Amino acid sequence: MIKNEYLERVKDFFTSSVFIKAVYLLTFTVLITTIIASQNFFFQSIIENGISKKDIIAQKTLTVEDVKRTEQHKREVAQKVEPILVPAEDDFIKTNLETLQNSILQIRKKSTSEQEKIDELNILFDLSGNPRKNFIIDFLLNVDEASLREAFDKASVSLVNILQVGISERDYEKDNIQSLIQSNLVSNVSKRQVSVITAMLEQVIVPNLVVDDAATEIAKMNAQDSVKPYKVTFQKGEKIVFEGEPVTRLKRDALREAGYNVYELNWQGILSVYVLVLLLTLIFIAYLRVFEKSFLEPRYLSLTAMLIALTCFFAVVLPTGFSPYVLPIPGVVIISAIFLSPRISFLISSLLLVILTVGLQYESQFIIVFIVLSLIGMITISKIRYTRRFDLIKVGFNLGVAGVLIMLSLYFIDKCLIDVSNSLILKNCIYIFANSLLSSIIVLGASPLLESSFHIITPYGLAEFGDHNQPLLKRLQMEAPGTYHHSLMVSTLCEAAAEAIGANPILARVGAFYHDIGKLKRPLFFVENQSYFSIENPHNKLNPRLSKMVITAHPKDGVELAKKNGLPSIINDFILQHHGEGIAKYFYNQAIIEEGAENVKEEQFRYTGPKPNRKETAILMIADAVESAVRAMKDATAEEIENIIDKIIVERLNDGQLADSPLTLNDLKVIAQTFSRVLRGMQHNRIKYQENIAEEFAKNKIEMPNKILDEDFEKKIKELEESKNPTNTNNNTDWSDNNNKDL
Repeated sequence: MIKNEYLERVKDFFTSSVFIKAVYLLTFTVLITTIIASQNFFFQSIIENGISKKDIIAQKTLTVEDVKRTEQHKREVAQKVEPILVPAEDDFIKTNLETLQNSILQIRKKSTSEQEKIDELNILFDLSGNPRKNFIIDFLLNVDEASLREAFDKASVSLVNILQVGISERDYEKDNIQSLIQSNLVSNVSKRQVSVITAMLEQVIVPNLVVDDAATEIAKMNAQDSVKPYKVTFQKGEKIVFEGEPVTRLKRDALREAGYNVYELNWQGILSVYVLVLLLTLIFIAYLRVFEKSFLEPRYLSLTAMLIALTCFFAVVLPTGFSPYVLPIPGVVIISAIFLSPRISFLISSLLLVILTVGLQYESQFIIVFIVLSLIGMITISKIRYTRRFDLIKVGFNLGVAGVLIMLSLYFIDKCLIDVSNSLILKNCIYIFANSLLSSIIVLGASPLLESSFHIITPYGLAEFGDHNQPLLKRLQMEAPGTYHHSLMVSTLCEAAAEAIGANPILARVGAFYHDIGKLKRPLFFVENQSYFSIENPHNKLNPRLSKMVITAHPKDGVELAKKNGLPSIINDFILQHHGEGIAKYFYNQAIIEEGAENVKEEQFRYTGPKPNRKETAILMIADAVESAVRAMKDATAEEIENIIDKIIVERLNDGQLADSPLTLNDLKVIAQTFSRVLRGMQHNRIKYQENIAEEFAKNKIEMPNKILDEDFEKKIKELEESKNPTNTNNNTDWSDNNNKDL
């Protein structure tokens, strides 16, 4: 017994919806991971732990860059770039020289002994190691005032010259300073002044040039950019790697150019790709759960999975080195926008681009171009008119133009930094334009196939079902003309109201066309057809309960007819929900009269439902009742039309028939206003014509029109014969012109 319970629990677990969904999720993520990682399988079979397992021969001539050698040369060139120096503030150097000169003058004026003055100068000057130390001290203490002033002036001018040249850290070394001073001394300096001026300037000079780090770095980068890459060529038939040879960076690049994928397959890499795919898939599902619950159905998820898998497969089999801008990303955007929604389309393309960019190591420019293009596609497709298929080709053209502009802008930015081949720019622009245009053409042709395969009705499919030559609509015209014309009027109301509140006008219109097709089974039991065929109402011979069964069966009959004729499943909602769970009031009241109120319950005379659960079907419920009520009224005024609309809406609200619909009170207000406007146009007054026109003509002593026409015709014949005078050429010409004009 316990064993049976355990087996039942296991069985229930494996058949539960949670387990089935988990299996689908695992299958999809494993499939995408396998496709992305499949590029590595072949490389793994020939390379192991960085060592070649066999000889690999070039099947064509290959030229690859030796990146390692190029980078080494760039570093060497950058190291040779001299630091860029810029002048710093140097007024303090001149001030120091003036201070030094004033100190010398003050020492000379002191009344101390010679030795004390020499000691003070030794403190003021660092003359250690200077062979002319004694001469310099003697000159500064004992030379006449004029000679000393002359030496000071020449020292000041020489300092200005030196500062203009600039003093770097390297020049600050003693030997360099002396040579710098002597090379920038003013002219007419005597030999005895040279050593004195040099000694003074050595005491005050400090570097006035500092390194500009930013300018130096730019200079190094420019020097590196000027380095031409080292190229290595492998001739056709030449071995790229030998068996047992370590695969260096150069050899890996050569293998990549030869068509091999150089990313080694390992469990860490596979797990990373799988985690990425799983995370993005869960993000997509979470978005649908929160914002787009209606698209969580298997058919929508299956279409999304197919688009992603095919795009990844196409990217993997794309030849190495071929432009990734041929990937059918625009096609994915267009298909998902039409079959799902524009917002979901943008999300799908964004997540797919992340998988491709990370998994296949595409450049960041690839994801930037296509994400911006997906955003443009989302906006553009949401604005197209689905009644014109050529608009989809225009979308592809517009996407192509936008893609070219995006790519050119990015390339022009790149050109400011690096040299980009013009041929590469032109090639990629052609690829993305042709890709977008061709994708729209393919989607246009493949839409019917995808619709039938995934059982998803698109606006294009809806527009086709709205054709009045459809078999069911033709039958409705011939077998139930009253119902047909009622459906036309209701469709006009539904389309206008749906457009006014932001619902789907095409869906509302087409759903209204087919909502009453169940009446084809018993068309004569419905009052709108009885007058056309001039028959007595058959319900007069039936009891109210039987009549109710016949009337309320038409939604179920309509669904059977819709399935038999291959109508999309979404039309079934309009057929089943347009009465909701409302009461067949006429027969309910008849039953009360015949059986008594205590013997009749409302539930016995209600439609089976369900209630409308979307905006379009709720609009249809109201429009169906409003059109019938207004049609039953003769010469209804605008005020009467508005009152009947308000009354019907309030009745449906009070009866709870709109409880499951997403319509708001504001939507109902807009719908009522729209219905009133449309119905006023339908109910316009006409001129009342006389029934017996002949009697009116006789009453007013006016001849019949046919006689007037006869006399007029005879008159014109005489005029034409008179104008046929052959002697008058001008008359012939005039006759021809007048004859043509009159006829």
